[in-house]
Amino acid sequence: MEEIIKLAAEVGQALEQKNLLLATAESCTGGGVAQAITEIAGCSEWFDCGFITYSIDSKTEMLDISDALIAQHGAVSEEIAAAMAQGALANSSAHVALSTTGIAGPTGAVPGKPVGTMCFGWAMGDRIATERKVFSGDRHAVREQTVAHSLQGLLRFLKTPA
Repeated sequence: MEEIIKLAAEVGQALEQKNLLLATAESCTGGGVAQAITEIAGCSEWFDCGFITYSIDSKTEMLDISDALIAQHGAVSEEIAAAMAQGALANSSAHVALSTTGIAGPTGAVPGKPVGTMCFGWAMGDRIATERKVFSGDRHAVREQTVAHSLQGLLRFLKTPA
């Protein structure tokens, strides 16, 4: 957890330097990213809000993701991760968003998507990046790796020229 808090502090510094507000849209991490962020004193300067959209209904209702997109790609997909990040931007005052969706286990695996499959999204304006990773370990370990990777990915995303 200490590594995650350090990453969250780095994210805060990067966002503050660019005068950007962050929103999160989380499924499998259940607010773990937002929790790490809010461990940092002064985060209200760079963190707007977090959406915990664990169910498919909450993804459609809170993030404006169409049922058709979910039916086409599945809730655990890079396409849905991108849509979640875009939905967080559209439904907040944030300038940049990150998202997580995946299968933390121990059940839930489907063909082509084993336990530990995680999809990430990062969005700012019209720029979107996604990634798919498969982590190992128990539910706690998979979720912790997902939180850390989402923050690391955001740091890379913020450093990438538009």
